[in-house]
Amino acid sequence: MHKKQEDTGQMSLYFGAVDETLKVYEYAVLVTSLEDDMSIISQHYRDRADSENNFDELKNHWGWSGFTTQDLKRTRFMAKIIALIYNWWTLFIRLITPEKHTEAITSRPIMLNAAGRQTKHANQTCIIVCSTHAKAKTFYKKLTKISAFMKWVYVTAEQLPSVYRWCLILSRALYKYLKGRILKPPDLVPVLS
Repeated sequence: MHKKQEDTGQMSLYFGAVDETLKVYEYAVLVTSLEDDMSIISQHYRDRADSENNFDELKNHWGWSGFTTQDLKRTRFMAKIIALIYNWWTLFIRLITPEKHTEAITSRPIMLNAAGRQTKHANQTCIIVCSTHAKAKTFYKKLTKISAFMKWVYVTAEQLPSVYRWCLILSRALYKYLKGRILKPPDLVPVLS
C-alpha cells in the first residue's frame, strides 16, 4: 500500500496501519478447472470450509491434538474418548439448536456455567438447573423444550425398543439434515445357522 507524501512527492510504504486517507482494496481470485456454474462452485467452497471447521474445532477446542505420548495405544485411546465426547456434545447441542452447528467455544460456557441438582420425591426424579450466564433465560427456554421432548419420548415411545427411541432423538437432533424425516432403525439381517 502506498501513500504519496504531499511535500516531497516521495511514496511511503505502510505495512500494518490503515488510516482514512488510504484507499484499501481486497481481491480474491479462485482458479478452478470445474465447469460448474459460479454459484455451485461457491457452494462447494462453503461446504469444504464447513467440513474443515469440524476438524479445527476438534483440534483447538476439544484438545484432539493436545494429548500425545510415545505410547500409541494411550494416544489412540484419548483420541477416541475426545471424539466420543465431541459427538455426544454436538448431538446434545443440536437438540438445543437444531437449525445450526454451535461450536464448543460458544456452547460450553453457557452449559458449564450452570449447576444442576437432582431431586427425588414421590417416585419422580427432577433435575433443577441454575445458571449464572448472561444468556441464562434463552438457555432455560431451550432446556425446557428439550425436557418436554424427552418426556414425550419417554411417555409416547415407552413401549418401543430403545433403538426406536434413539431414532426419534437423533431425528430431532439432525432435523436440519433430515428435513423433518424420522430415522428408521436398519433392518437386521437374520443370522443363518
